[in-house]
Amino acid sequence: MGLLWLRWRLGRAALRRAFSCCARRPAAWSELSSGSVEVSLGGRPVRLAVGELARFADGSATAQDGDTAVLVTAVSRPRPGPAPGFLPLTVDYRQKAAAAGRIPTNFLRRELGPSEQEILTSRLIDRSLRAQFPAGYAADTQITCNLLAVDGERLPDVLCVNAASAALACSDIPWGGPVGAVRVGWADGEALLNPGRRELASSQLNLVVTAGPRNTVVMLEASADNILQTDFMHAIKLGVKEAQNVVRGVQELAQKHGRPKRELTIPAVDDELEDSVRMLCETRLEAILTDPRHDKISRDEAVSAVRTDVLEKLRADSVSSGGGGSERHAAATDAFNRQFRALFRRLALERSTRCDGRAPDELRDISCRVGLHAPLHGSALFQRGQTQVMSTLTLDSAEAALKSDLMSVITQGIKPKNFMLHYEFPPYATNETGRPGGLGRRELGHGALAERALRAVVPEPFPFALRLTAEVLESNGSSSMASVCAGSLALMDAGVPTTSAVAGVAIGMVSRPDPESADRPGEYRLLTDILGIEDYCGDMDFKLACTHSGVTALQADFKLPGMPLPIIMEAILAGREATKKILAIMGRTLAQPRVKGKSNWPVTEQLTVPPHKRSRLVGPGGVHLKRLLAETGVQVTPFDDSTYTVFAPSPAALEEGRKELERLLEDTAEPEFEFGAVYTAVVVELRESGAVVQLHPRSAPVLVHNSQLDARPVRHPSALGINVGDELQVKYFGRDPVSGHVRLSRKVLMAPASGRVRNLQPKDVEKAA
Repeated sequence: MGLLWLRWRLGRAALRRAFSCCARRPAAWSELSSGSVEVSLGGRPVRLAVGELARFADGSATAQDGDTAVLVTAVSRPRPGPAPGFLPLTVDYRQKAAAAGRIPTNFLRRELGPSEQEILTSRLIDRSLRAQFPAGYAADTQITCNLLAVDGERLPDVLCVNAASAALACSDIPWGGPVGAVRVGWADGEALLNPGRRELASSQLNLVVTAGPRNTVVMLEASADNILQTDFMHAIKLGVKEAQNVVRGVQELAQKHGRPKRELTIPAVDDELEDSVRMLCETRLEAILTDPRHDKISRDEAVSAVRTDVLEKLRADSVSSGGGGSERHAAATDAFNRQFRALFRRLALERSTRCDGRAPDELRDISCRVGLHAPLHGSALFQRGQTQVMSTLTLDSAEAALKSDLMSVITQGIKPKNFMLHYEFPPYATNETGRPGGLGRRELGHGALAERALRAVVPEPFPFALRLTAEVLESNGSSSMASVCAGSLALMDAGVPTTSAVAGVAIGMVSRPDPESADRPGEYRLLTDILGIEDYCGDMDFKLACTHSGVTALQADFKLPGMPLPIIMEAILAGREATKKILAIMGRTLAQPRVKGKSNWPVTEQLTVPPHKRSRLVGPGGVHLKRLLAETGVQVTPFDDSTYTVFAPSPAALEEGRKELERLLEDTAEPEFEFGAVYTAVVVELRESGAVVQLHPRSAPVLVHNSQLDARPVRHPSALGINVGDELQVKYFGRDPVSGHVRLSRKVLMAPASGRVRNLQPKDVEKAA
């Protein structure tokens, strides 16, 4: 009865949560002991602590640098049923407004879905951790990163990587770390280790290096302002060396406070099944993978036909022998995939040519086109092999710049962006069906990489907001780097004065394990400008974007637990040589930005307005400017007290808008009013705040506030019996020196008038005539 009553009071979900801690823990589970260690990053102390918060999690750690602190938890649960064939790892980074002493500015005043910056940070953490999980590990694993406090100077993303490393290393989750991360900048010819936000503002480089033990590289991500190749390579080496401080600190924590790792149960490989699959498919697959006449579609179809035939034969053999079932089918599918990958890698290492007939350092055929459609401000089509990207550029008012969310501004110093690149990967790019237009983490990450690659060559400041779209029309590998090339051409086609063209390329690698260490590559071969199949079967995806003089962006992911530094340096050299060739090909289509923009280019100019004419320009409630925007497309925005920025979508629209602005600001032949004189004004409008009167038919209406209508407090002019069309006597006190508004008062005349009343209305003028 007690359990039934509790279930009725709490509900099924609450009851499940209440007893989950008891039901999920293995019998040998023990609470994580608490401890901390202090490591040095760039001469600054960083504190790593485990077991202090969130102790029900399999692993938890906090990291603090200055007054910025993060909490990272790791939880893993076995997945029921057969292994999914991939690592179900989820990384979620959330930045709370309370961490900065703020309240969210949305309608609900609470945290909503993840922002763009949160997603990009989650991806950075994921790529730093994923390769360290052992092969065959398929338990659902979730890494949750919470921003506890932020001081606006120290950035939390690197702290999250280091705290996640400590949480996993000290947990019972099978993991091959630890890893350590550090940010590296470059200013005045010197490296900046663990720079703050203000230091990064003047830095030529923003590089995040994640390294493992023995100076191996786990992950690289960088944006740079045309940094020299030699300086870039030196910064990576320094970052790997500095990250070893974190690696040693996490190792110390794991030795003192870590739990014993849980036993990893990986289903044994059926050698008999593997041999059967190899005998049925090896010769046929080798014929497909060594035939350069195949393109992506035909190769995929041929491999799929072999897979179907092999699985059908194995199913028939299994049925005849009395076996079978879904588990047998899944095991056969996994065996075929393993044989395919192993064969592809062996051929790539042993043969001098790749599956499409290219040499290891050879680029695919490249073609470029610009000026695709006249109405577009800038456009380009970049084709590299079977990867095709169309990029368009749109110029708009500076008001169209992307406004970052409050927390990204506080934590990362991200200001409104007047240059943005949006990457699209529709299903038809790979001959698939699906929901178009969805923005996933992959699309967001690829777009951010291409944007970083091009941002270095966009002029600053620039009078317009720039939006590049990169739509992948065909994809067979390295679509993000093709987006960089297409975007660079679109910028130059529009006439944007970029400092240089930018090209990007992806370098891959296949290798055999080192006989002395299975975690390190032994024999290896770098592959320039990789195909989709080479990315799938290879060990590395090394994306590098360069100009003629330096590096602008890098993103490197590895499937091996660590990559030796010499291979990284070799990949940079290979990528640099490849981008030089690509830039030469792009230069034959368009070598420099167009000197003159297109006829539909937007235009902007400055307009100076005296203070006393501002109300005439803006109108009541901004009605004049709203009407101008609706009728002509011309947008007028204030720049300072006396200057306005005028934006027009075309020169023709500007001319039309300029005439309207001149009409609004036209000097009318209104009389000069005498300070302290009393005038007869006509009421033209009644408002809640006062009466709007006109002193002269050619003068602008003036608001007489309720406080100036009568000596008594007045809530509305109608309380005094004032109606539209009535004549009021008011005293003129000149213009306000700050706002330029005319100052009138009726209240001061409630006493007997001491001077002559002047009536400038038309009837008085006619009688005088």
